[in-house]
Amino acid sequence: MKRLLIAFAAAIFAVSLYAQTPKNVIYKFTEASDLNLIGKIHENTPNPYHRVDTVKYKGFTLSENRQVRSSAGLAVLFKTNSTVISVKTQYGWEYNAVNTMPIAYRGYDLYIKDGDKWLWAASGATKPEKGKDNLVLIKDMDNSMKECMLYLPIYTEVNSVKIGVQQDATIETMKSPFRHRIGIFGSSFTHGISTSRPGMSYPMQLMRWTGLQFLSLGCSGNCRMQPYFGKVLCDANIDALVLDSFSNPEAKVIEKRLFPFIEQIRKAHPDIPIIFQQTIYRERRNFNKSSDEIERAKQETAARLMKQACKKYKNVYFIQTNATDQLHETSVDGTHPSDYGYTLWAKSIQKPLLKILKKHGIK
Repeated sequence: MKRLLIAFAAAIFAVSLYAQTPKNVIYKFTEASDLNLIGKIHENTPNPYHRVDTVKYKGFTLSENRQVRSSAGLAVLFKTNSTVISVKTQYGWEYNAVNTMPIAYRGYDLYIKDGDKWLWAASGATKPEKGKDNLVLIKDMDNSMKECMLYLPIYTEVNSVKIGVQQDATIETMKSPFRHRIGIFGSSFTHGISTSRPGMSYPMQLMRWTGLQFLSLGCSGNCRMQPYFGKVLCDANIDALVLDSFSNPEAKVIEKRLFPFIEQIRKAHPDIPIIFQQTIYRERRNFNKSSDEIERAKQETAARLMKQACKKYKNVYFIQTNATDQLHETSVDGTHPSDYGYTLWAKSIQKPLLKILKKHGIK
């Protein structure tokens, strides 16, 4: 009899946890910025989903202006016991590309905490003509309280992001488990171009693995150590700075701008570690001789100058990267890595990066 009662109680408990989402859900919506929005290199912008205030900071080209208004690297943290999670979006300008999944450039990527790890839960995007529709990311979950992290679109402007849960469910802000504020400025690689979903850029993968907060200022094709980008970084509240600065500029631009750029940053941040990354090997070099010559010159110039910079400037470092394997099958378009390539990149810099950061009390 006792065993029967225990089994009955366990069955009742299981049923109470598993509550299939009703067919006709009545949603309540919460603006994402009213919860805990993380990953912003500048925390106070008129539009909370912009990375930089483009009224305050001048000098950007049209492309750069649009890119810094996109929400790449931003995520919202919240807790909910809803069995369904959806998103409604008001878009600003919208991007379109053939080398990046729409889920990445205009969609969402949901992770839920499983023990001490972030586990992928769902991702998706509306079609452009149905942009304002309620996008149901996941349903039929149990009704336990879950810790959620929702990555926002990497290359499209959003003016409003409303998270939908069941009307009778709880949704509340969640304290960030991510430590420190590590700025990361870089090219399309850092931006996340050619990823399948927003959480797969190498900074976002590193963030989940290490628990360190990376604040992305990835700008596709536009990371050339421009002084006006330097001003944005100078004004940022950061504990360290990681740079993917040698992927976009050609060798002569690297030669001209590297030392002045370091000196500009160092004046504003006298003691923080400034960590430069060597650019990756681009697979388009395999048979294209002119591309190989350009890329080789960039890498050789960066290596030569960084050897000098590490001696000349305090707390300046240079680390190597890798985004391919022995089969050389990790490229999407000859320039940008696939998700797996970005995973290899993150793995290649994880140990040297953590070693440098630990030296400066960042762990």
